[in-house]
Amino acid sequence: MGYVLEMEDFSAVIDALKKDYRIFAPVRKEGAGRFTDVDCVIYDEISDAFDIELTQKSDYSAKEWLTPLSETLLYFTEEDVKEADLPQKPVLIFGRSCDLHSIQRTDQIYLKNGDAKDPFYQRRRDLIKTVLIGCGQSFDNCFCVSMDTNQCDDYVFSVDLIDGNVYSDVKDAAFDAYFQLDKTVETKSVTPQFVTENDVKVDIPDVIPYQIITDDLWDEYTTRCIGCGRCNFVCPTCTCYTMQDVFYRDNERVGERRRVAASCMVDGYTNVAGGGQYRRTNGERMRFKVLHKISDFKKRFGYQMCVGCGRCDDVCPEYISFSNIIGKVSNAAEQEVKS
Repeated sequence: MGYVLEMEDFSAVIDALKKDYRIFAPVRKEGAGRFTDVDCVIYDEISDAFDIELTQKSDYSAKEWLTPLSETLLYFTEEDVKEADLPQKPVLIFGRSCDLHSIQRTDQIYLKNGDAKDPFYQRRRDLIKTVLIGCGQSFDNCFCVSMDTNQCDDYVFSVDLIDGNVYSDVKDAAFDAYFQLDKTVETKSVTPQFVTENDVKVDIPDVIPYQIITDDLWDEYTTRCIGCGRCNFVCPTCTCYTMQDVFYRDNERVGERRRVAASCMVDGYTNVAGGGQYRRTNGERMRFKVLHKISDFKKRFGYQMCVGCGRCDDVCPEYISFSNIIGKVSNAAEQEVKS
């Protein structure tokens, strides 16, 4: 069932939803970008429908609620261990098609990557339902069509802002009541907007020859990449983390255990006991990241890890393009096959 609402009426829908859900959506933060006169669109809990940024791709992804940059998992004393509390109010997360696909990838890592499910991720995941933000046009650096993530149907309702009105396709009948606050509201057939073509296109080879692991194409990134890790932190499918125990100053036997986001592109990620380090150069780290995104994950789970959102290209201070790297890998693989 579909609805076409004026923005004020959609605001009333959000107000009704807020009584039952916490709502996280992309929000524009004025002057919060890399420069004082540049805005930044990040995910935050909203208080009003007019807070939701519906026309611009967010700079950061929706993963920051599911896998926070820093999350306290448990508290410990000299005698007891207590799991950290998590508000139990259900959550709605607004995201574009690529972001909703990225949640599937994150589920794969935390819930289906072995015999045991991650209980701390599971308790967050059980709370959420997803809302689709339609894409009427492709954004800079997006290549979601090449990654088959430009369309999805895993949402409770969709939101498209067209000519000042909100078009919603409600897939979960339980949400119809929120849209029918006015009993005279008219239902219409609504189809979410999906991108059908990107300016950026990639072609990932089915087989990546072993020789590419030692190919000198990675040497370029040893000098170009500065190892800041921004690409990992904005990526919706990067899931690596480290654990930190924090001991309180008043009693060093009391504290908390935190899960903190980590980056394979940052120095120290592969350090091991005895001073060993598996990937010392930025080129080696880039190779690991790229091949994990476009080869290793698919070998294990049957589909690509990268969703083609292009955020890594958007944020890189050295203008390193992930899609260009895929092209170089594809060309190198083709040359290996010919030789």
